[in-house]
Amino acid sequence: MVLGYILARRGVQVTVLEKHKDFFRDFRGDTVHPSTLEVLRELGLLKEFLDLPHEEVASLGVIIGGSKFDVADFSHVPVTCKFIALMPQWDFLNFIAGHAKRFPSFQLLMEHEAIGLLKEGERIIGVAAQNDGRDVQVRADLVVGCDGRHSVTRTAAGLEVIEHGVPIDVLWFRISRRPDDPAQVLGNVNYGKALILINRSDYFQAGLIIAKSSFDEIKARGLDAFRADIRKIAPYLGERVNELNDWEQIKILTVQINRLRHWFRPGLLCIGDAAHAMSPAGGVGINLAIQDAVAAANLLTRPLQERRLSMAALAAVQRRRAFPTRVTQAAQLAAHRGLARVFENPGPMQAPWQVKAAVHIPGIQRAVGYAVGIGVRPEHVREGVPLGPRRLRTANTIFAALGIAVTAAALGWMAWKAWNRT
Repeated sequence: MVLGYILARRGVQVTVLEKHKDFFRDFRGDTVHPSTLEVLRELGLLKEFLDLPHEEVASLGVIIGGSKFDVADFSHVPVTCKFIALMPQWDFLNFIAGHAKRFPSFQLLMEHEAIGLLKEGERIIGVAAQNDGRDVQVRADLVVGCDGRHSVTRTAAGLEVIEHGVPIDVLWFRISRRPDDPAQVLGNVNYGKALILINRSDYFQAGLIIAKSSFDEIKARGLDAFRADIRKIAPYLGERVNELNDWEQIKILTVQINRLRHWFRPGLLCIGDAAHAMSPAGGVGINLAIQDAVAAANLLTRPLQERRLSMAALAAVQRRRAFPTRVTQAAQLAAHRGLARVFENPGPMQAPWQVKAAVHIPGIQRAVGYAVGIGVRPEHVREGVPLGPRRLRTANTIFAALGIAVTAAALGWMAWKAWNRT
């Protein structure tokens, strides 16, 4: 949607296909990071965006055993918004779609499900879709696959996927929130489990991190045991765990980390999870995808306007975005290895003194805040907005890489120490 908006405002004819009749899908990513908010500022949309209902998170903490640690501070990131905005993704999508529809070159087709690609020799020339039982063909100079980790476009194109084994899945559910619940706390780690709580004002979007393929075993133990596990990890939730009275309320996200060897072929480009599926760790998936969209718009606008799109132009997008993808995925894989160790200790956990000392290292929360909130190689909309001196951008990239490395190392090392103590 962001890519379509940027291209349409530059006069490129764009058609966006969405298979559902609306965007209301729960348990999508809700974290809009400072890097994405900066893109909205550059597009002139930030003020209106922040008028929508949202929560602002200036720091993140985690409770390990009975001890709370501040792990990320966003108040010093070098952009306008020094916080993460928590907003339901359907509101974000409706917001961008509403603004994009003002451009005559933008078209949004709801209830149009892409089912395959149109080909002419080796070149992709459009999308085959279905709408209310009707076959529809949409022809285009370029098809951009933004259709997620189960991408139809990348499968139809036969693009090679490099898989990385991930030892976790996530169970998503809702649970009500009270004003006196701990603020700015993202994670609770104890008793061999980790619980993520995302503040949605009057309720939490909760995610229980579980061992890979263990959901059937958890269901076999029953809902009473599941509720007891939640209450044990986060005692302050108390009787609210009884709001979970049916397994239908609990949805599993099968976590994947993978990336395409080549993101493109003639007439096709994949971005976001279609090009590189991310885990929920750090909530970076939606933001990395939007960075892809901005880079693609910057690099492809002129070739699309002049109808001279080349393989070299598509390759330039992958070259631009492959490095931040690899760095972020490496950090996530390291964090997952640490979480896998947590599962091996079903008893009460105590954070080692070394972890307590590490969080007092000067500047560590700022570094992690930059790594999560800005990331490696943030993109800027090239419409009269200066990109800044290369030296500064290089320093920021190093700072982000340092923050990501420290975060990954700390998570893995912390879990290993706790496991050994047990």
